[in-house]
Order: sequence, then structure tokens, then C-alpha cells
Amino acid sequence: MIISKELENAINAQVGAEFAASLQYVSIAAYFDADDLPQLAAFFYRQAEEEKEHAMKFALFVVEAGGEVRIPAIEKTFYEFTGPEHCAQLALDWETDVTKMINNLMDIAVNDKDYISQDFLRWFVAEQLEEISTMGTLVKTIQRAGDNILLAEDFLARNPIVEEGHGSEE
Repeated sequence: MIISKELENAINAQVGAEFAASLQYVSIAAYFDADDLPQLAAFFYRQAEEEKEHAMKFALFVVEAGGEVRIPAIEKTFYEFTGPEHCAQLALDWETDVTKMINNLMDIAVNDKDYISQDFLRWFVAEQLEEISTMGTLVKTIQRAGDNILLAEDFLARNPIVEEGHGSEE
């Protein structure tokens, strides 16, 4: 095995966190979908797929590194949203937490002098800047829209802040 047991365990926790984020984004997307807000729904459905892809990248890395994938239990998703801004702020908060987790993975890899894992994790470090920026833009857009959420819908229709293929390695 080319990764330490500590890093293997932390990556397995990350796999669970990424799958949990995917399910949470499906919950948010469904909230918007049920309220006939197709741009916001599509945005979060895409985010859900992206988080699932991240989980798979981490799981495949553990396998390639000779470790064992052990996905932890995933908590029930939150679904009692108070409105669009609440959804966007929760997403920003989750992305901030995920960033801390990924930074912790990098810390472990650096302490282990594990250059292979560091190289793998750099993509996720850069990705989190984009995730936080995107969610921050969404929060601000919804705040500016105020009571007229259709302004945020229009903004997303004209200026997609998450495009197809985002997050995938080409």
C-alpha cells in the first residue's frame, strides 16, 4: 500500500462526505424543482453529479494506492429549507467544510512525505476554490434578487456559473 493507514481512513471519510454532499444537492435541487425553478434545480442537479464524481475519484485512488475502500454511513439529508438563500448559504457552508477536509488530507500527505497523494490532492485543492467561489456568487445573486427569485433564475439562464463538464479532468 502506497498511502498511510491514516490517509486511507481520511480519504474513506472524504468519500462518504462527497456522497453525502451529492445527496444533499439532490435534496436542494428537488426543492427548487418542486417550486418550478428549473435553472436553480438544474444547477444543483449538476452539483450533485459533480460531488458523486469526486467521491468516485477518491474511491478509485484508494484502490489504486492498494488500500481498502470503506464508505462510512451517510447521514440523512437536510430538507427543511426556509427559502432559496437558505439553500445557497447551506451549500456555501458545506463547500467550506469540504475545503477544510481536503486541506486536512493534504496535511496528512505532506506529513507522510507522500508525493503521489499530494499530486492527486492538488486537483481537489484547486477545485475547492472554484466551488466556494461559485457558491458565493450564487448566494450574492439570490440576495440581490430579493423577493423576486425569478431574477436569480434569469441570471443563471444567461450566465451559467457551473457549466457542463465542470470538475471533470480532461
